[in-house]
Amino acid sequence: MNVPLWVWAATIGAMIAILVIDLAIVDHPWSKKSGPKEFGVRQAAWWAVFYIGIAIVFGFGVMYFGGTTAGAEYFAGFVTEKSLSVDNLFVFYLLMGAFAVPRQYQHEVLLVGIVIALVMRGFFIVLGAQVINAWSEVFYLFGAFLIYTGYKIVRDHVKGEDENQDFSENPAVRLVKRFWPVTDGYHGARMSVKIDGKRHVTPMLLVIIAIGVVDLVFAVDSIPAIFGLTQDAYIVFTANAFALLGLRQLYFLLAGLMDKLAYISWGLSAIMLFIGVKMILHALHENGVHTPEIGIGASLTVIVGVMAVTIIASLVKARADDRRRRAAASGAQEDSSAERS
Repeated sequence: MNVPLWVWAATIGAMIAILVIDLAIVDHPWSKKSGPKEFGVRQAAWWAVFYIGIAIVFGFGVMYFGGTTAGAEYFAGFVTEKSLSVDNLFVFYLLMGAFAVPRQYQHEVLLVGIVIALVMRGFFIVLGAQVINAWSEVFYLFGAFLIYTGYKIVRDHVKGEDENQDFSENPAVRLVKRFWPVTDGYHGARMSVKIDGKRHVTPMLLVIIAIGVVDLVFAVDSIPAIFGLTQDAYIVFTANAFALLGLRQLYFLLAGLMDKLAYISWGLSAIMLFIGVKMILHALHENGVHTPEIGIGASLTVIVGVMAVTIIASLVKARADDRRRRAAASGAQEDSSAERS
């Protein structure tokens, strides 16, 4: 797509406006009476539907102005990045628990995390586009990296390393702790306070730093994935941005389902492997080797299909596990009753 500069500016401006409106409606920064409040599931559901809705409408706009192929590339990229964002949310969920973030402040932490993620991914998109234009063989490197990432996702999941890893103790957090004392508890949403004339940082600053580091790691994973589906920088950026917008609402909507998405890692791994192979085949084709190329329509079908199967299988497993637990609890109660009688 040949996107003029004013369209870029209008798109970025519209996204900033959406974030500001979101902040104004959800957080009420002007209201001193209400203060921070918990984010409800119903409120999160409405906002999640709204953000997915505008992402879909934007995708049809891309299809109308840019053509069917551009629209399919956008939707494939959006679904892929949205799927990866669920894995991102799982890490956020662990971080919130590790830092014991009060629920009424969690949406503020997530908003900062989303802004950091947008900036990080914007930087990597510009860098990735320049590298691809200068060195087309980078597709071999990206493809191999995604295949390794897919393998690592499954390996860590099987070993339980994705659950046992302590994301709260990364080098950036330890560096802050070395130079500033940390308060025992939270002081509202403030990131630093003065106690006895000495500046202290609060856990709020530490969790934001930890989320920033996590955003960096996920940007390194996600940008090569979407460049495997499209090399259009505008589509790459907007698919990433719309996948991130509404992420904090999705967090509260899925918080109760985190433990039920048992197969999400397998689905993400399959998508990473698929896109990695697709990139290597594309690189071979560009270098004169006769290899089959996977079209964007097939890519979109595979990505949507994998995620649909993954989610359905996870929910079926969760329901079966619940039935087994209820049956076991019922059997234990019957045994206890029999012993007493």
